[in-house]
Amino acid sequence: MNSESQIIRTEYSDLMKKSYIDYAMSVIIARALPDVRDGLKPVQRRTLYDMYELGIRYDRPYRKCARIVGDTMGKYHPHGDSSIYEALVVMAQDFKKGQTLVDGHGNFGSIEGDGAAAMRYTEARLTKFTQEVCLGDLDKNVIDFGPNFDETEKEPLVLPVRVPNLLVNGAEGIAVGMATSIPTHNLGEVIDAVKAYMKNDAITTRQLMKYIKGPDFPTGGIVVNKDDLQDIYETGQGKIKIRGKVEIEEQKGGRKQLIISEIPYTMIGTGIGKFLNDVANLVETKKTTDIVDISNQSSKEGIRIVLELKRGADAENLKNMLYKKTRLEDTFGVNMLAVADGRPETLGLKKIIEHHVDFQFELATRKYQTLLSREQEKSEVQEGLIKACDVIDLIIEILRGSKSVKDARACLVNGVTDNITFKSNISKKMAALLRFTERQATAILEMRLYRLIGLEIEALRAEHEQTLKNIARYEDILNNYDSMAGVIMEELDAFKKEYSVKRRTVIENAEEAVFEEKKIEEQEVVFLMDRFGYARTVDTSVYDRNREAADSENRYVVHCMNTGKLCIFTDKGRMHQVKVLDVPYGKFRDKGTPIDNISNYSTSEEQIVMVCDAEQMRFSHLMFATARGMIKQVEGTEFQVAKRTIAATRLQEEDSLIAVKVINESQQVVLQTKNGYFLRFPALEVPVKKKTAVGVRGIRLQKKDELENVYLFEEGTETKVPYGEKEVTLNRLKVAKRDGVGIKSR
Repeated sequence: MNSESQIIRTEYSDLMKKSYIDYAMSVIIARALPDVRDGLKPVQRRTLYDMYELGIRYDRPYRKCARIVGDTMGKYHPHGDSSIYEALVVMAQDFKKGQTLVDGHGNFGSIEGDGAAAMRYTEARLTKFTQEVCLGDLDKNVIDFGPNFDETEKEPLVLPVRVPNLLVNGAEGIAVGMATSIPTHNLGEVIDAVKAYMKNDAITTRQLMKYIKGPDFPTGGIVVNKDDLQDIYETGQGKIKIRGKVEIEEQKGGRKQLIISEIPYTMIGTGIGKFLNDVANLVETKKTTDIVDISNQSSKEGIRIVLELKRGADAENLKNMLYKKTRLEDTFGVNMLAVADGRPETLGLKKIIEHHVDFQFELATRKYQTLLSREQEKSEVQEGLIKACDVIDLIIEILRGSKSVKDARACLVNGVTDNITFKSNISKKMAALLRFTERQATAILEMRLYRLIGLEIEALRAEHEQTLKNIARYEDILNNYDSMAGVIMEELDAFKKEYSVKRRTVIENAEEAVFEEKKIEEQEVVFLMDRFGYARTVDTSVYDRNREAADSENRYVVHCMNTGKLCIFTDKGRMHQVKVLDVPYGKFRDKGTPIDNISNYSTSEEQIVMVCDAEQMRFSHLMFATARGMIKQVEGTEFQVAKRTIAATRLQEEDSLIAVKVINESQQVVLQTKNGYFLRFPALEVPVKKKTAVGVRGIRLQKKDELENVYLFEEGTETKVPYGEKEVTLNRLKVAKRDGVGIKSR
């Protein structure tokens, strides 16, 4: 072993804990959560900065997204191209952002959930808003830069965003152990709230809400719990209830249409398709019979979903039903979590604005310090040039008499005349008195002769006066809070004038949607399921007319009420419940629906052994029998459960359920094995157990034999069953005891 190497012993759990915390913080700070100052996640910030660096401005041609993504990944964001492109796409989607930050050209997806085209096909550039409001002062040293991942480039730690982008565009992100969800807001309202805070930093959240009424989603819609908003904005957490906008239109002939022109923000994407399916299900399950047709007429102009109603339909009641039964009324969970001062924090409305205003003063301070420094340098040069114009003949004599630029500069700055040839001693004495600064000397040496024209000299003096005014103004801004606040508010007013739009989301207190559900007329029906698993229900009179065909063509025939439930027992020992109303009701020759489409039953995993009516089963005992000969009785009340699927019995390894029968004490039980052994005994010998029990042995099986059938019959009745090519008369079998071998059929 190398003498310099050493083994460090550490507790494995401590190492795992430290590593996981490091990973979690990396995800929280460097990926998932936005910064409260610019409202951007790192991937968004890096993408926008890269576009700025590439010169893809709003007034220049679009560039391929693949170029932007590749450059961003290579320089700033080494986390995969898909994450960068997805962030770029979202920043270009006007149905997700209050103010789009990227101007996309090509297919950037749709509100209905269509994905964007591949990055090799789409193009993008910065929007004017992004360029002016988010990247406007990058050249004035207003923000800090840090090294990129491989320390070959510098990247901004935050962008100089001039409006509260966190509120305007909102944010969504899932980190480790925490998530953020911030709704979008109206730019004009947010700017007014920022100005109100700057005028009075003791303003309350309630007073701020005079300016910010509530969220303003790009999809519009209606916020219906206005009274909850103050608490949400105070704490930074809560639930916003939003509804789509539904209008009732009168048609010819007394018919009506429901027109959905705005959807909840949460329905963006696949939510629209799910909504249409939910409405179709309401019609199919007879929850409503008022809807005649559904059509999605949405286009680039906006959302338009049309529901045609039958004549005499109660449109208002149906509208409330859509709010209650579909996602047309939905909840937006608010959790205003952002990175503030380097750590994640849940922020209220006032706190976000406070952080933003502090950031604006920091930006303004650095901006005007940079501008002041530039103006002071400019003033120094201008003073030198004006002074030089007054002694231009002497300066020309110095330049002509110098052997090098170094000698000329030494004379201008320090009055050194040793290496310079002068025409007279007077000139030499005057040159020795010169004391220009280094910056002034450089400007004089670089000065062009046309600057000696009289008009140019006048312009120089006027320019110097303007520079002195600028210096005075910048010093006033830097030294006076009101002056700096005034400048910030002027810029905010300009942004509001150019970029604000009218509020799209209505804020109100609405009553909870209440609808009268049509009571289903209770009637007896017959459930039919064929050997292929297709199920339907028919009227009892239809069954009576077709009894012979129904009994011969269907594997299960169950009389039940249309308001009840059916219980499906399978060979895996499970019981699946299905509402009778979910089974299609129709004509006798209708094909029906596969039973696995309306229940949790899986045709690929299990086989049905019995279907029965849950209500009738409640007052009965069920006998369970397995392939390995285990039997038991279970009270029907044990299966009165709300769950759609439960374990109906406990099975041993490599065993399966072969029969479930409704049993009573007066019956006789006959167990039949595959090899032809029959065992008869009274039903009283089948013990009552819980559904979680395995049961007891019903018959002693021979090697490589298993239970195949279970028969029940009443004492004194002749019952024949087929076995092979012959029939066996059950009531002629000798009565024996449970757990016997049985009699071999000959």
